[in-house]
Amino acid sequence: MAIAKKISESMNKSSFIRKMFEEGARLKALHGAENVFDFSLGNPNLVPPPEFKAALFEAVEESGAGTHSYMPNVGYPFVRKALAEYLSIEHGIGLGENDLIMTCGAAGALNVVFKTLLDPGDEVLTPAPYFVEYNFYVDNHGGALKTVTTHSDFTLDLPAMDEAITEKTKAVLINSPNNPTGQIYSKESLDALGALLREKGKAFGRTIYLISDEPYRKIVYDGQQVPSIFSSYTETIIATSYSKDISVPGERIGFLAVHPGATFKSELLSGMALCNRILGFVNAPALMQRVMGKIQGVTVDITQYEKNRKLFCEGLARAGYDFTVPPGAFYLFPRSPIEDDVAFVRELQEELILVVPGSGFGGPGHFRIAYCCDEASIVKALPGFQKVMAKYK
Repeated sequence: MAIAKKISESMNKSSFIRKMFEEGARLKALHGAENVFDFSLGNPNLVPPPEFKAALFEAVEESGAGTHSYMPNVGYPFVRKALAEYLSIEHGIGLGENDLIMTCGAAGALNVVFKTLLDPGDEVLTPAPYFVEYNFYVDNHGGALKTVTTHSDFTLDLPAMDEAITEKTKAVLINSPNNPTGQIYSKESLDALGALLREKGKAFGRTIYLISDEPYRKIVYDGQQVPSIFSSYTETIIATSYSKDISVPGERIGFLAVHPGATFKSELLSGMALCNRILGFVNAPALMQRVMGKIQGVTVDITQYEKNRKLFCEGLARAGYDFTVPPGAFYLFPRSPIEDDVAFVRELQEELILVVPGSGFGGPGHFRIAYCCDEASIVKALPGFQKVMAKYK
């Protein structure tokens, strides 16, 4: 065999999201892009805010000798300082520049975390539905991802989490606002989760980390806020990126933040600095670091996402779909009217509508709609959603 058996097997089980993306390309070539309604990929369609463009031009103009050279593996000190000052206000806790590491997006950040934390056989728990790539990130470093059920509205099920934690549990990985459901975990549930992890860590004689993947933190609606995990538990790590809130996913820029009171903070940060290098990232992109250092707190205008959410929710409700209105992110996760969500998604394809089966996210019986798209696509697609649902009403 030309390639590793494990990779060959992974290719055969490749992500539903990517499969739908490829199917979209085929249908667009066949029917014309304007006639295919692709809600499969969470690829933000908004233009980055004007501050990003201004900071980018400024950073390019400032380029001189050494500005494209290596810097410390953890990132530029002045960028981390600016970020620490902003995060200290956002999270209500005193963070210093040395509590942070600049990374190649949230995916790079999570791989750095798991490379640092996991011994072979360690388990990472995550509430389901969940972002399917977590399977690969944990497996990359010898761990095993275990899913934990959530309530019907996708909020945390603490008794289920309690039952799932064992002596093998090294970390719990949460994603709030969640992909694929858009759900935000409440402060009360995070406080309860923190108390549970303290209790279980003491019982098993090991530190159990809480890792929060937060790329959608600033995409929230109806006055909602995303609680800080730092106020709920000390052994915490935030992994995130600017991909969604600045609308620059292709630039691969993010960061890690470790709770300043974490018991083994020094070892964690030293280990992560090493892993940022030995995983091949070396350091986060220099130009993007300099840009982000200038625009802390800036985000895209999410008004369009809010309009899209309203359009979809009203249209799907009229058609008879059952769903929880998402308080954040840019996804809807309706229930399929039949148990076989894959079969239902294929029926939507007949109407040239592309969504992703919930089975791909550990949420069978549902499907995911990414509404980071143009408004016209939603308007044109809604009759197709209604036509398919009518078969089952």
